[in-house]
Amino acid sequence: PKMKEDHCLHAALLCLGVLCCSQALSTERLHHSRPSLHEHREKGKEGQVLHRSKRGWVWNQFFVIEEYTGPDPVLVGRLHSDIDSGDGNIKYILSGEGAGIIFVIDDKSGNIHATKTLDREERAQYTLTAQAVDRNTNRPLEPPSEFIVKVQDINDNPPEFLHENYHANVPERSNVGTSVIQVTASDADDPTYGNSAKLVYSILEGQPYFSVEAQTGIIRTALPNMDREAKEEYHVVIQAKDMGGHMGGLSGTTKVTITLTDVNDNPPKFPQSVYQMSVSEAAVPGEEVGRVKAKDPDIGENGLVAYSIIDGDGMDLFEITTDYETQEGVVKLKKTLDYETKKSYSLKVEAANVHIDPKFISNGPFKDTVTVKIAVEDADEPPVFLKPSYIFEVQENAASGTVVGKVHAKDPDAANSAIRYSIDRHTDLERYFVINAEDGNIKTIKALDREEMAWHNISVFAVEVHKQHQEAKVPIAIKVVDVNDNAPKFAAAYEAFVCENARSNQQFITISADDKDDSANGPRFIFSLPPEIIHNPNFTLRDNRDNTASVLVRREGFSRQKQDLYLLPIVISDGGMPPLSSTNTLTIRVCGCDSGGSLLSCNAEAYVLNAGLSTGALIAILACIVILLVIVVLFVTLKRQKKEPLIVFEEEDVRENIITYDDEGGGEEDTEAFDIATLQNPDGINGFIPRKDIKPEYQYLPRPGLRPAPSSVDVDDFINTRIQEADNDPTAPPYDSIQIYGYEGRGSVAGSLSSLESATTDSDLDYDYLQNWGPRFKKLADLYGSKDTFDDDS
Repeated sequence: PKMKEDHCLHAALLCLGVLCCSQALSTERLHHSRPSLHEHREKGKEGQVLHRSKRGWVWNQFFVIEEYTGPDPVLVGRLHSDIDSGDGNIKYILSGEGAGIIFVIDDKSGNIHATKTLDREERAQYTLTAQAVDRNTNRPLEPPSEFIVKVQDINDNPPEFLHENYHANVPERSNVGTSVIQVTASDADDPTYGNSAKLVYSILEGQPYFSVEAQTGIIRTALPNMDREAKEEYHVVIQAKDMGGHMGGLSGTTKVTITLTDVNDNPPKFPQSVYQMSVSEAAVPGEEVGRVKAKDPDIGENGLVAYSIIDGDGMDLFEITTDYETQEGVVKLKKTLDYETKKSYSLKVEAANVHIDPKFISNGPFKDTVTVKIAVEDADEPPVFLKPSYIFEVQENAASGTVVGKVHAKDPDAANSAIRYSIDRHTDLERYFVINAEDGNIKTIKALDREEMAWHNISVFAVEVHKQHQEAKVPIAIKVVDVNDNAPKFAAAYEAFVCENARSNQQFITISADDKDDSANGPRFIFSLPPEIIHNPNFTLRDNRDNTASVLVRREGFSRQKQDLYLLPIVISDGGMPPLSSTNTLTIRVCGCDSGGSLLSCNAEAYVLNAGLSTGALIAILACIVILLVIVVLFVTLKRQKKEPLIVFEEEDVRENIITYDDEGGGEEDTEAFDIATLQNPDGINGFIPRKDIKPEYQYLPRPGLRPAPSSVDVDDFINTRIQEADNDPTAPPYDSIQIYGYEGRGSVAGSLSSLESATTDSDLDYDYLQNWGPRFKKLADLYGSKDTFDDDS
């Protein structure tokens, strides 16, 4: 109510001021510029003197106060012409913006009134046109004249901020006066008139942490060392007031939420000075032992902590990693532990910030340390072999029961249980070895052959006597040591060729040897001829001393007709202790060669043929043989291409079958001696009887309702069924065969059932299609077509 009274008082004062100014201006205009009523003479284009009347306007008011809410229309102004004598003959007309709707004119007096409340914020001025015309003739008495009506502003709009709520961030521990955000408000009132749009900013909530500049609206920090960890979010209310902030001004407010962003101003800190952990000695490397955590109130990257072990007697056995999701240090086992060796360890763990802000380095070291004590727990461990693997040697062909080696394992626990040993039979399928379960001695069961298997890889288990589930396994490699038990032999199956015209001491083959034994018992090889043939007249042997030997011709001139094959024994000895030797036979063939030494033929028969037949004769014989083979092949091919007839008449396919039964039974009641199933056609069991005497053009489906006759069916019913099927079957011609059924009973006469008589029966079947079956079925067409001919003749 008080604000409303202030507004009314302010409006009244403005109206009074405007009226005084308007009256003064009107009086001055009437005094200085009132138009005279004398005539002005002007020369026209033709020298004619023209008379123009001067007019004068009297303005009572030029401005209209906005938001006027009085009971009467507001007087805007009054039009008056000098030629208006007051007799009512002049009519005033108003046109332009808002004429007739907002502004109306009294056509007699010229007074202009505003009939509606005006709002300057909607429209600040209006342009109108006034004119004086003759009331009777509407003839313009003067030219139209424009004037402007301005809407006078009043303070009727409070300031408004661009946003209802603002959000801003500022780093914690910022200096006093650090700019946070600028808020801006606007006032719809006229900024050029008075102080209605002059705004002043002030803070209503948020002291003493923040302040605002009165003219700009910039919010700044007001306190130093604001700590995010103590309070992170602040709510500030800013007011904007017009009229320069004086009494009577209108105001608007906005809320600003200010968040302190984190900086790394806090070091990590362990909540306790010692951590106690335990781990079993059976734990494997990489297994987690425990976790430690240093608390850092900072967030984000400012709160990241890295952990490390900086001291302790377990630095080589343990390691620590950082879990960045939980910000914990994870202590893990690095190597295996032994409870019997050491039962506890101590570590010194350090936690340090990853990112350090140099501005706050003076706050102290951004790290902390803690002691971690780890106790090793005793576990029931499996036996442990003294070595991780074993390698033994044994000579091949050693007698059964030979000791190969010994393995030993012990129980690492304090109980020191007895150990029993066994061989993993999956690694010794042939059962070459056996182990003593008590002392771990490994022996052979049978002789070993190095040439079959030079190494044997087996595994031995060690288990505790009282705890069978605790076992250990060790690999053992057994090398079979070679002995000289294999004599050398030819490296390949050699076959030599010597020319008939070979020269003396000519080399014609080089041989080598192979020994299955190891290199110590193999090369070097010694080649020689047996003593009994060392002086043979045909061939000699030369040892090349490089594990090879050359065979040479001792004499000149060989003849295939006399002897075309020679067998030369060669003795090969190895370098083993003691040495072994073997006698190998070299086959040597005598061949015919040309003058250059190239082989032509090695057969004695070929030599004889060459003496009787020339090469041209042999080629002619081969050509004749090839021609005969070609003729035979063509004959067989043409024979196969002959077209076979479509219908094959076989002597076995006879339709006139006579089935005779000469088995005399014991009367009508004797059902054992006669098999009635013989009368049933096996092909008809499935409901479809194939025709073998024609080639059907279409495949017909079995007739519906045709079912195989049961074995106990009466013969007369069976015969009647077959007759009905034969008479009603349009798919194939009837069989021309004789069927004899030896059935007599129920007083029926057993007559012929031949289909040849079916032409005289009263059948409704049409057999005209037989005429189209060709000459092979002409007889049947005539027989079955005779009915129509007989009917025509009668």
